Amino acid sequence: MARVVTKPDTLNQLNQDFEQQVLTVPVFLNSVPKCGTHLIRNIFRMFVPVNQQYHDTFIQIPVLRQHVGAFNYLQPKLSWGHLLFSDESAMALRKAQHLVVVRDPYDWVLARARFFLSDNFQGNLEHLKSGQINLEEILNMMIFGIHEKVPSLSDIYTHNAAAWLGTGTKLVRFEELKHHVQNLESDDAEQYFRELLSVLQLREFPTDWRERVRVGSDREQSGTYRDNLTNTAFTLPDQLPEQQRKLVDYAAPGLRNLLGYCD
Repeated sequence: MARVVTKPDTLNQLNQDFEQQVLTVPVFLNSVPKCGTHLIRNIFRMFVPVNQQYHDTFIQIPVLRQHVGAFNYLQPKLSWGHLLFSDESAMALRKAQHLVVVRDPYDWVLARARFFLSDNFQGNLEHLKSGQINLEEILNMMIFGIHEKVPSLSDIYTHNAAAWLGTGTKLVRFEELKHHVQNLESDDAEQYFRELLSVLQLREFPTDWRERVRVGSDREQSGTYRDNLTNTAFTLPDQLPEQQRKLVDYAAPGLRNLLGYCD
């Protein structure tokens, strides 16, 4: 089984610096893996009492039945995970506020490769770091998957994102979240975060929301932020090569347009 190595954060302690309002509805932060999960989770954690945050596990299909209580509307919690679309997950989330975070599939290929090639990821893919496979081949594996080892881009985006659309789930694009985090003083940022955080159904939007977002979005608090990954075996480009972009379009035609990404 794959193991992810990260350092613990201190956000539960920092949460105490802010006056918190009681959460009255269950909220689930769902995401495609490697789409800024820690960023949105850590920001939301600054707006919810620690005792109403579900830290027991990162909720996914294999453990859903054991942790379905995270969505109990009588005991509201903020929870997070990578929960693919299914009959069981739809029933579990029927009374929860539900967000799904995605990122541009072109950039996702690089983010996935960067993570798999780092020391933070320990699993059955250590041979990818050996230098016996070139970078372009690794990028293609991120797109098409590796037989019986890792799923393809199309499979992941289909079940973790596309299948949730049109069901009342709120779609969040990582790039927009990141942009507004980096431009917190703007009026657009305030409008964005008021809308994003509206799923918490707070009685009053905190006047110190900017400071809460700053604390939650601190890169040092995210063990999987790209600059905090250790000993990445390859130097990856800032943009996906043109050939691999064409392969993404071939492997998942229409996906980028469906998610709102247009060149």
